[in-house]
Amino acid sequence: MLFTDLNIIKPILDALQQEGYEKPTPIQEKAIPSILEKRDLLGTAQTGTGKTAAFAIPILQNLTERQGPKSNHIKALILTPTRELAIQIEESFNAYGRNLPLKKLVVFGGVKQGSQETSLRRGVDILVATPGRLLDFIAQGIISLKNLEIFVLDEADRMLDMGFVHDVKRIIKLLPQKRQTLFFSATMPPEIQKLADSILQNPVKVEVTPVSSTAETIKQSVYFVQKEDKLDLLSHILKDHISESVLVFSRTKHGADKIARTLQKSNISAEAIHGNKSQNARQNALNNFKSGKTRVLVATDIAARGIDIDELKYVINYELSDVAETYVHRIGRTGRAGAEGSSLSFVDGLDLLNLRDTEKLIGMKIPVVKDHPYHTENLTAQKRDSNNKPFSPRPKPAHAQQKSDHSKKPKNKSSFFRKK
Repeated sequence: MLFTDLNIIKPILDALQQEGYEKPTPIQEKAIPSILEKRDLLGTAQTGTGKTAAFAIPILQNLTERQGPKSNHIKALILTPTRELAIQIEESFNAYGRNLPLKKLVVFGGVKQGSQETSLRRGVDILVATPGRLLDFIAQGIISLKNLEIFVLDEADRMLDMGFVHDVKRIIKLLPQKRQTLFFSATMPPEIQKLADSILQNPVKVEVTPVSSTAETIKQSVYFVQKEDKLDLLSHILKDHISESVLVFSRTKHGADKIARTLQKSNISAEAIHGNKSQNARQNALNNFKSGKTRVLVATDIAARGIDIDELKYVINYELSDVAETYVHRIGRTGRAGAEGSSLSFVDGLDLLNLRDTEKLIGMKIPVVKDHPYHTENLTAQKRDSNNKPFSPRPKPAHAQQKSDHSKKPKNKSSFFRKK
């Protein structure tokens, strides 16, 4: 099937062609016709399945076809948990709707509200927002949702994980009863299912199997290395084997900062992005990486949501995630649209179990590269504790330790107390 088979209007088809899109992904093929029919939709799909285009394309078309007299009212609201994802969604709406007169805007916290407020007062058709900033604007009387026609709740399960569910429920109470609702979540825990049931009316259900295969255009490799040698191996590869831009995935925020600092000391331009960075710092780092000013971007998985970089050739997993599917999404940042890419995964004893899970998921053994100065054959599988450190058994309680220590003392008293 092609996009031309989905009854999409010419201005959007022209934009899709400019983006290099020809064939819809499974979720796009299933969701677009139902949304064009103004049906509510319940979609189970992860990031990386083409979900954004699945709702952005029909929303743009529906609003264009039923556009009445010009007004400053918000007609469509897309609610999403993170700033990076919100920015990516707005960029997608701008790309697919470049030939349409609709006004789009993204609002999020972590920055001054002045420019966002100015744009809102000028009038917006499609608003992409994170919950906190949206509620701030509503409380100030800057945003009204009473004329909303379409509501999209994206990544609902992550809203739950990040503690936003109560904010989401507050926002839903402010929506008009008569509306089209699109609900997306990667998983359906009971609380999220209950929320979906409460806001959807006779929804079309679209389920996309979690991504479990990697693109054939991505060359995958594993480097066995002791934990203490990982930074040296990274510097070695970046200096002697890779000259292009590289996206490096770190497990922790502290780790991302440490990797970036170490590379900078080695005269390799690098920046880190993670949840503790301000929005401006994260956006500047991303812009510097996209423009080539910064060669290496070190990101945690949460901050990496929304990173979509054309022609990125290299992804390095400094550590593997505990969630095997995350590997597929990480390396999927390269090898996009049929282009070739490479992923390198550094594996120490703490990563061995995750490597096994990853290989089981993708159904293949990832080739091991031995031709590097830090290769080791002596890795032992270890588990991590909650602080990302090797798991070790709990020490004995103090009283037990004392008992043990007493048992080791010689039965004879010291000569000082011995009778002469």
